[in-house]
Amino acid sequence: MREQVEIGRGRSAHRSYTFDDLDIVPSRRTRSSSAVSTAWQLDAYRFDLPLLTHPTDAVVSPSTAVRVGELGGLGVLNAEGLWARHAEPEKALAEVAQRAAEDPAGALGDLQRLHASPVRTDLLTEALERVRGAGVTLAARVSPQHAREFTPTLLSAGVEILVVQGTIISAEHVGDDEGEEPLDLEDFIESLDVPVVAGGVGDYRTAMHLMRTGAAGVIVGYGQAASTSTDAVLGIGVPMATALVDAAAARRDYLDETGGRYVHVIADGGMATSGDMAKAIACGADAVMLGEQLAGADEAPGGGWYWTSAAAHPNLPRSAVVPVPQHGTDLAAVLRGPAPRADGTVNLFGALRRAMAKTGYSDLKEFQRVGLSVRR
Repeated sequence: MREQVEIGRGRSAHRSYTFDDLDIVPSRRTRSSSAVSTAWQLDAYRFDLPLLTHPTDAVVSPSTAVRVGELGGLGVLNAEGLWARHAEPEKALAEVAQRAAEDPAGALGDLQRLHASPVRTDLLTEALERVRGAGVTLAARVSPQHAREFTPTLLSAGVEILVVQGTIISAEHVGDDEGEEPLDLEDFIESLDVPVVAGGVGDYRTAMHLMRTGAAGVIVGYGQAASTSTDAVLGIGVPMATALVDAAAARRDYLDETGGRYVHVIADGGMATSGDMAKAIACGADAVMLGEQLAGADEAPGGGWYWTSAAAHPNLPRSAVVPVPQHGTDLAAVLRGPAPRADGTVNLFGALRRAMAKTGYSDLKEFQRVGLSVRR
């Protein structure tokens, strides 16, 4: 039972932990990093790296989705982003970057204006076919509000993994009094022949509910990074270490409940360095969803700036346009090295492999059992 802390007369709260509160504990054994595997498999799709990209235009274009796939991860294109709305998205992104250098608040307004243009199925299909034609696994993200509308186009274009992602998601979205039809994820997922990854969630109960919808993976978190402001705007947030441990507990209980159906837990947010990534796996994640960490790569479409899809919300943005340090390296170095410096922002998965080796674990599932200590 998680520790309860009294915060005032008659009211208590759960004590929760961030990655900064934890350390990984070495075991009695070490092994060579060449004897360690970071391979991960979602449904029928195998990846050398336990990586999905956060579906933001600042990081994922068709070309970067292909490159991430070639490097062993899964690039997730935002099906409601600029590549689906504008014939010249690179030009639009360059305008956002130029405005951000002069007026970050103005850049946010530019994103809202650019996203006011409707999604064009021809542009969306063209972007997806560029990824599919390269021979890597094709994945795309839709919001829960537009999942029914855009999914037929995505499936026709050959999408192999569908990501249904909102800031906060539930198993059933309740409509309004004006007749909005709610999205029942269980019915929606059951109607599809492709695996669905859904999120974000931050607690045991919601994670369990999403697992029961038939989702192949559950995203924990909402992409918390320097750019996000969900906690400031909505007051909602759960420290990632605790959120992941709770979701992993839901995965274990659901595995028992179903007699063997395994649902993957994917960490999205709260990870500034490769050490945080290792802690995410140690807390129970099967894979990580990275955005800000990749935005400093040479190929990143954001041109040195980062934001999440929540930045373009027409009424209540929950992400700013923020500068990210430029690595001076390409995606290959960011993901696989070599690292030119020692701050945990380059060679992310080489560092994960080394953390696993230094604690004696040979694969990701084993590493989820590594010991943890609390700093406070």
